[in-house]
Parts: sequence; structure tokens; C-alpha cells
Amino acid sequence: MAERFERHKQPWTADEIHKLHTLAKKGMALKAIAKALTRSEDSVKIRAKNDGLGIVKLR
Repeated sequence: MAERFERHKQPWTADEIHKLHTLAKKGMALKAIAKALTRSEDSVKIRAKNDGLGIVKLR
């Protein structure tokens, strides 16, 4: 069963956005970034796309 996140639809903080950009630039996988930010993979994927970031999608 997929992990559940209690932060459903919570706004992104400036620190989370900075961390997302840093981890994406380091080439971390989507799943690892989502876990580090305690966000769903979909949430991270959408935010990264909106910010023009490319994220590696590894399982």
C-alpha cells in the first residue's frame, strides 16, 4: 500500500521549494525527493514541472 501523507493540499514553504530545487539539481530520484520533503510523488512532480525542473523518475 502506498504511503499516506497528512499534508494533503498544504502550501509549499520557501524552504521546501529551495530543498526541492537543490535535490533535483543533484539528480535525486522522484521517490527519494518526495520522501525527503514528506510530500507525495505527484505533489513533487507537479511542483517541479511548474518550476521548470527535471526530475529523474526511478523506482
